[in-house]
Amino acid sequence: MEKLIIRWYHYIAYFFGGAFLANALPHLGNGVSGHPFQSPFATPSGVGLSSANVNVLWGLFNLAIGYLLICQVGNFDLRRARHILPFAAGFATMSVMAAYAFGRFHGGL
Repeated sequence: MEKLIIRWYHYIAYFFGGAFLANALPHLGNGVSGHPFQSPFATPSGVGLSSANVNVLWGLFNLAIGYLLICQVGNFDLRRARHILPFAAGFATMSVMAAYAFGRFHGGL
């Protein structure tokens, strides 16, 4: 059996990979459905609405960064808890933060 080496920075990459993938979901979901949504490029940033096209591009950027952090750092394995746990923690953290941030504008609070 081959010994798998995981370095400390792999955990950080998997955490932030999960966060970027979670952040891609609301932007892609709203963008591909044609709805304007908050983005960092709106005025004011994060409060105003950006077009559906801007949100698709922002969502794809987040998806690409998440992919790079998960699939190109170390040897991520979905069957290993020590890989999934930091990913899930990042995904859950960003999901809760997004629910709070976007809920202020869409009646979620």
